[in-house]
Amino acid sequence: MDGRQIMTADEVRRAIIRISHELVEKQAGTDGLVLVGIQRRGVPLAHRIAAAVEENEGVTLPVGALDITFYRDDLSLIAQQPVVKGTQLPVDLNGRTVVLVDDVLYTGRTIRAAMDALVDFGRPRAIRLAVLVDRGHRELPIRADHVGKNVPTSSDEVVKVLVVEIDGEDAVRIERVATPAPTA
Repeated sequence: MDGRQIMTADEVRRAIIRISHELVEKQAGTDGLVLVGIQRRGVPLAHRIAAAVEENEGVTLPVGALDITFYRDDLSLIAQQPVVKGTQLPVDLNGRTVVLVDDVLYTGRTIRAAMDALVDFGRPRAIRLAVLVDRGHRELPIRADHVGKNVPTSSDEVVKVLVVEIDGEDAVRIERVATPAPTA
């Protein structure tokens, strides 16, 4: 795989700050907002958005983590024994505006699974979506309400989001998947 960086650590930081401002503006404040990061990289991004809201608004938003492993429609394709990371929701979701946070929006299937999982925990007033990168190629009619960066990609590319909490650095890279050489 060869790759190129499309977002630096500073660009990631600025995108998170911008998303935090947009969330508060669209909600007309912070009342009833809860951030829920989709495991794995959505969780630290949700915490960072909450920290930016706290810095600018002086309000601490509840932040949760959502594991969608058993809600995926491709579960049998990804692993015989999937790794479950756990769901922690700090508040009752009923009547709240839940902002799902994820690293990359691609086909929309992860978000569909996340919405299925969320409704098992309550009935939010509204569900919104914030993503660091929207790369296109939707298979389902799902769109993000808040996007850090729109990145047109081809289907033979992979968008890799790196976060310091998991990967030791903040960056976003596009890597081309090497196609296997034809066998004769």
